[in-house]
Amino acid sequence: MVQGMAYGGGIMQEDEKKRQTAPVVAVVLAAGFGTRFDPENPKQLVCIGDKPIVCWSIEAFERNSRVSDIVVVVNPKVRDAVEGLIDEARYEKVRMVIDGGVERCDSTMAALNVLKQAGIPQQAKILIHDAVRPFVSQESIDDSIDTLDEFSAATVAFASTDTILLTHDAGDRKVIGSVPDRADTFRAQTPQSFRFGTIYHAYELAADDPDFHPTDDTRVVVDYLPDESVAIVAGSDTNLKVTTMADLPIAERIAANATHQLTKEEARARMHAILREAVAH
Repeated sequence: MVQGMAYGGGIMQEDEKKRQTAPVVAVVLAAGFGTRFDPENPKQLVCIGDKPIVCWSIEAFERNSRVSDIVVVVNPKVRDAVEGLIDEARYEKVRMVIDGGVERCDSTMAALNVLKQAGIPQQAKILIHDAVRPFVSQESIDDSIDTLDEFSAATVAFASTDTILLTHDAGDRKVIGSVPDRADTFRAQTPQSFRFGTIYHAYELAADDPDFHPTDDTRVVVDYLPDESVAIVAGSDTNLKVTTMADLPIAERIAANATHQLTKEEARARMHAILREAVAH
């Protein structure tokens, strides 16, 4: 199953090379163990709509024609299970499955180091995605790839419909420090996307900080490369992060809708197949 990675000699297919000049690599982070979900039942492997959550996320990038390679980062406890699912589904773009670390940033860094060792070019586009966001849209993936033509960093985010309160400590309570304009507030989602050279350099700088504990990769760029603009890519309310058991009914409804809808590309491919069959007869 593990195919390995090597850049410079060309891992991308010829038709992909014609459409883009740099590899587009999806890093699917499935290394968390979900203690808020069920310590005995890793949520990456929980089925939604008869398909494990991790498979939903891998497939979102597998079927995007512009994504050239996929790296899956796992908790060692579920590695065998995830590799079995990948083998069974025959995901052609998954180049390797690697072990993640204790924290999210450790898992990202593990993937970045593997890519560096493979000789990935600095201008390669890296899309880092939480495996437990199984319903990321093709539009968000495509927009992330396109945005990296103009910016070196971008994140999928969904405009907040709630008023956000920024607080600070006052004894035993939190008190409001400021209330930002709602039009300027967004809820971060994934994928979070970067030119490889940008995100790798940000992590290099962060490694020297003993207080380095970011909750996402965008934060690393914002904190350690403050002059680097991070663009917003439109997300959606269906790009749900499955965090607790309470999220499962919502996820099941999204899955039910997703299985009955075709993307434009899939609809076009199906139409062409029907026409070819008609001509053949």
